[in-house]
Amino acid sequence: MQAQTRTALSGPALVRLLARIANLDVHEPAASLSDRLSQWLGWTDAIALSTALADAPPAPLVPMHSGAHALEEACMRMRASLVNAVAGGVKPTPGRHRARVPTPPPDDLSLDFAAFRQRYVSLQQTMETDIGLLRGRLRAALAAQSPDLARLAAVDAVMEQALSARERSLLAHVPVLLGKYFERMKRAAADQAAPVSNAWLDAFRDDMRHVSLAELEVRFQPVEGLLAALRTR
Repeated sequence: MQAQTRTALSGPALVRLLARIANLDVHEPAASLSDRLSQWLGWTDAIALSTALADAPPAPLVPMHSGAHALEEACMRMRASLVNAVAGGVKPTPGRHRARVPTPPPDDLSLDFAAFRQRYVSLQQTMETDIGLLRGRLRAALAAQSPDLARLAAVDAVMEQALSARERSLLAHVPVLLGKYFERMKRAAADQAAPVSNAWLDAFRDDMRHVSLAELEVRFQPVEGLLAALRTR
């Protein structure tokens, strides 16, 4: 019997990883990004977006010199801190409103997914809070540079407000998929004839780490876009 071939995806690494761990054959979306956005944005969002695009922003107030470099370094530090938290249970640099990231649970076949889920959800909350604060700082810096960049900052603020709830809802499915994957791997390890080892748990942790890093890449994309605009000021 010929093995089933899966459709190669060109989307984000997060989508490809989730398709693999969920054992799904995911196809490229038929609708374009603009069509999807038109479905996700309500009429109030559309009005706010139109206003942000049409209004003439105020004149620049604070020209940036070394401030842009400092912001870029802040972005790099935050990204490194989040990567470290994902990689080995290292808590991010302390700060206000920062979620505590639990240490990884011990190796034990009797474990359920609850400890892993708590850790993953805590990482998601940390990413959302920290990246949101950084995104706001970048918008403030852009708004002080030129009318065009101020308009871009206003559009980004509208898009964050309009899409944050949907993003949160979609990404909430990630730990659900990881939980199902965990249970499949645990059952397979328990059913094998050979003595049980923790190799399956190491493999799961590695996959969960890769998924979390891929989610970080997706969440960081707006920051990268704002940084690119700041560099071209």
